[in-house]
Amino acid sequence: MFTLVRSRVRTAALALSAVAALGFGAAATAATTGASAAPAPAPAKQGPTSVAYVEVNNNSMLNVGKYTLANGGGNVFDVAVIFAANINYDTGTKAAYLHFNENVQRVLDNAVTEIRPLQQKGIKVVLSVLGNHQGAGFANFPSQQAASAFAKQMSDTVTKYGLDGIDFDDEYAEYGNNGTGQPNASSFVHLVTALRANMPDKIISLYNIGPAASRLSYGGVDVSSKFDYAWNPYYGSWQVPGIALPKSKLSPAAVEIGRTSQSTVADLARRTVSEGYGVYLTYNLDGADRRADVSAFSRELYGSDAVYTP
Repeated sequence: MFTLVRSRVRTAALALSAVAALGFGAAATAATTGASAAPAPAPAKQGPTSVAYVEVNNNSMLNVGKYTLANGGGNVFDVAVIFAANINYDTGTKAAYLHFNENVQRVLDNAVTEIRPLQQKGIKVVLSVLGNHQGAGFANFPSQQAASAFAKQMSDTVTKYGLDGIDFDDEYAEYGNNGTGQPNASSFVHLVTALRANMPDKIISLYNIGPAASRLSYGGVDVSSKFDYAWNPYYGSWQVPGIALPKSKLSPAAVEIGRTSQSTVADLARRTVSEGYGVYLTYNLDGADRRADVSAFSRELYGSDAVYTP
């Protein structure tokens, strides 16, 4: 049986704290601002893009950089996802805003030690944004202006902290709470269009779940091509995301490290290669030595065991 998303201990940025949202107008400090440091060229690696979500409430982003390939020394993981910021709702202004719990804020504030080391190895670092039970979601912005305002908060965050992109995860919004609207046809299209315009060269990825994932076209505009990646949200299973992207940008495989059996991890990796898909999604990389779990897919994707360096 596969593990449904919910097991993503996604107490995610829940109400872990009442940390205030980022002040977007303030000048960023030298420690966190600006483009990421130029990465040192990673050793060449042939095969699919490997993605690792990290629950930063419990684990360090630096774990992603601890795995290399025994053959050639390349990074096992190519994209690290900070899980997760939230889309919250201000009942006073009746507007959505981007919120960071204390653990996400800590990672961002310490970008020099938490994010730059990965980027310097050639690993992209993306911020996932997730619903937070308050009624605000990607699929219910009431106007293009409202969607564009939230897109600016996200792109400003990417700029301020030197990140490589944004990941959309439309779960836990609880549409309708606090008097918010139900999902509509235009909201996500306006949001993705504005975000891509704001950051044409950054990653935009889709965790293929929720009302937003099925609302990619409106008024003659289809935003499918504006995504760099889309992936299956059900761990331990194979499901091709229903989005018009080439196979090179899709991950039908999804595994939870340490919970999905190594045989299933290997089978899904083998199928990824045999069917010509270009992405392999993993979730919940922790601080333990997971080289056996990681090697189960790295052997199939890259022809090499993984090496773990604490």
